[in-house]
Amino acid sequence: MVIKKYWWLILFNVIYVLIFAWYYLSVKNYEFLWYIAILTFFLVLILTTLNRTRFDGVVLGGLSLWGLLHMLGGGLKVGEGVLYKFVVFDWVGSGESQILKFDQVVHFFGFGITTIIFYHLLKPYLGSQINFKVLYPLLVLGGMGFGALNEVVEFAAVAFFGQTGVGGYWNTALDLVFNMLGAIVAIFFIHYYYKPKINLAQNVTL
Repeated sequence: MVIKKYWWLILFNVIYVLIFAWYYLSVKNYEFLWYIAILTFFLVLILTTLNRTRFDGVVLGGLSLWGLLHMLGGGLKVGEGVLYKFVVFDWVGSGESQILKFDQVVHFFGFGITTIIFYHLLKPYLGSQINFKVLYPLLVLGGMGFGALNEVVEFAAVAFFGQTGVGGYWNTALDLVFNMLGAIVAIFFIHYYYKPKINLAQNVTL
């Protein structure tokens, strides 16, 4: 069973979710309690469907790291703000338009992983003759679509909780840009990591 294979990764997720749930409850950060509720929903969904989806270590490890980075981003104090506001590399812009922030790195990574998940979910229905020239753009659009849905989730947090760390127009726009970049880079990973495995499996079958 896949669950037995990755029990330690599941335990890791449960532990950090519980720790951050306690922390955000103690500081009355309702925005991130909302995110924890969503994170918990997806954790349960993945666990209950794992034997069917058969996500590999890349997906499960990536999701685990993404969740942890998100929780740290809103809770870990860095200077006068939180980690999400931290400038990893002062490349261009200032204020909300500044690049490169930790927030943008997390969006890049997270929706790269989401694109890989989209590939895993589609793979059983693709048949033996996969047209990758068609598949790759669809995967990028799928990753971007999930990224747009994430912005709706953030908007819901703003609408219901008022005081949040979501940011304004520039923040949302750059989130979408880095979601797209993450999805595009994920295509290269799929091409060089997963596609050779498909070709090998087809050759063995033949």
